[in-house]
Amino acid sequence: MTKDIEEQVWDALKNVRYPGMSRDIVSFGFVKSVRIDDRTAVVELAMSTHNPEAADQVENETRAALAAVDGIDRVDVRLQVTPPAGRGTGQGRDRELLPDVRHVIAVASGKGGVGKSTIAANLAVRLAQLGSAVGLLDADIYGPSLPTMFGITDRPVSDGQKVLPFQKYGIKLMSLGFLVEMDTPVIWRGPMVYKALLQLLGDVDWGELDYLILDLPPGTGDAQLTLTQKVPIAGAVIVTTPQDVALIDARKGLAMFRKVNVPVVGIIENMSGFVCPHCGKETDIFKRGGGERTAEVLGCPFLGKIPLDPAIVQGGDAGEPIVVSEPDGPHAEAFRKVCEAVAAEVARRSRPLLRIV
Repeated sequence: MTKDIEEQVWDALKNVRYPGMSRDIVSFGFVKSVRIDDRTAVVELAMSTHNPEAADQVENETRAALAAVDGIDRVDVRLQVTPPAGRGTGQGRDRELLPDVRHVIAVASGKGGVGKSTIAANLAVRLAQLGSAVGLLDADIYGPSLPTMFGITDRPVSDGQKVLPFQKYGIKLMSLGFLVEMDTPVIWRGPMVYKALLQLLGDVDWGELDYLILDLPPGTGDAQLTLTQKVPIAGAVIVTTPQDVALIDARKGLAMFRKVNVPVVGIIENMSGFVCPHCGKETDIFKRGGGERTAEVLGCPFLGKIPLDPAIVQGGDAGEPIVVSEPDGPHAEAFRKVCEAVAAEVARRSRPLLRIV
């Protein structure tokens, strides 16, 4: 009888979601033990978060879920909450994972197809051009695009202790795409994604960096939660296009980072206006100003906008970001303004000020 009730308790716990995420607290490993004592369910939870509201919500939803289980008259939830290592402030961080990285910036989007990886690549290179030591990690496990965008087909090597990142255009690069065949699909569950991301972070010799840019997969899932739990993220940059459907998903992405207490550096509007190369007329293919309005409504900085132009796409496909192929062009200037806005916002939120020349 006790075993049947215990199974019901576990099933009930699988209906409790971590705030802002689609997965439950059992699959995340937050449930450490379940014990049935007479008609009392004793549940031990352990989670790492800076957000007390999230912890309170998990506890309350756990109590409510277990109170509905037949045969349970009393619920005893024992919750242990520990803060993640130094997230957001750069203090007390996990020194073994990224010992010499000053600021980690996540580039994210609520949906695919908004040019997030293009933004991350050009942002990283432009920051290096402005004088910073920069690394770029392609954390999109299921759809790595960094090898194509930087024209790298080789496999990384090791110095016997750590994997050496590639270096190109002044930045350090690493991606799962360097380790698997291009046409091989990655079909992994959450624990494997978790392990792969930690290896890409901790087993790579990143060295001393001012910035490590994380190109996250679109949406809100395993990779995002893994990184926010394990990496001291200085802030998240949300990439969107101006149209309403993209802005809806951008708001969800922004809300997710706030729920896990990662500061949002701001919003970048990509594909913002197209200038016809023949007549010079500008057309707002995806509407106008949506990113700026969203930033204002949600109370976060608007970092700037990047135009829609075939040259940007062609540069990515050719392995040469637009800020490299046309460093004095209008697109590179747009990225310069965005980079300076990102650097200024990160510096405002966390000290010391990084070198930007």
